[in-house]
Amino acid sequence: MSHPIVTLKGHSDYVEAVAFSPDGKQLASASGDKTVRLWDAGTGAALRAFEGHSQWVRAVAFSPDGKKLASASDDSTVRLWDAGSGKALQMLEGHEGWVNAVAFSPDGKQLASASYDSTVRLWDAGSGAAMQTLEGHSGWVGALAFSPDGKQLASASVDSTTLEGHSDWVRAYRSPSVVAVHGGKIGLGYSSGRVLCMEFTC
Repeated sequence: MSHPIVTLKGHSDYVEAVAFSPDGKQLASASGDKTVRLWDAGTGAALRAFEGHSQWVRAVAFSPDGKKLASASDDSTVRLWDAGSGKALQMLEGHEGWVNAVAFSPDGKQLASASYDSTVRLWDAGSGAAMQTLEGHSGWVGALAFSPDGKQLASASVDSTTLEGHSDWVRAYRSPSVVAVHGGKIGLGYSSGRVLCMEFTC
């Protein structure tokens, strides 16, 4: 049986999400205690806490260069942070419900967020400006993934569909629970235990 390498203690409520930094040296965690915490992935040492959300934090993601963190919360906002200093950079407002997922584009220039309001929103990751609202789901959206070239975005919803596209939604796949992207392929996981792997196409 495997044993934990290290146990990270510091949150005072459920831990909802975790994300490694691109270099694997740090780990970020998001919690019901309204904070994001940053840890040394090797030693487990607490590095800093990011405070500002007023409700449960559902998701966290590093930018590709590891310099920024994005967090998504039940307070309907996405927040951008300086990962090195812990400084709050931007608060992204526009969603009308819990924000369940965030994902940076591979070049780090855009940020996508998925919400209980059934939309996906695209933001400028540098300025925090709203770029586009993507509609098409009839239920809340819980997962996001960019294609490796950043030209396409996949989202998964409780409406039993995954939508694949970017500026225009172009394809729908039925009944996925989770979405993952690797090496130009999209993986869809289903509650039945079925896994579907497909190549991104233009």
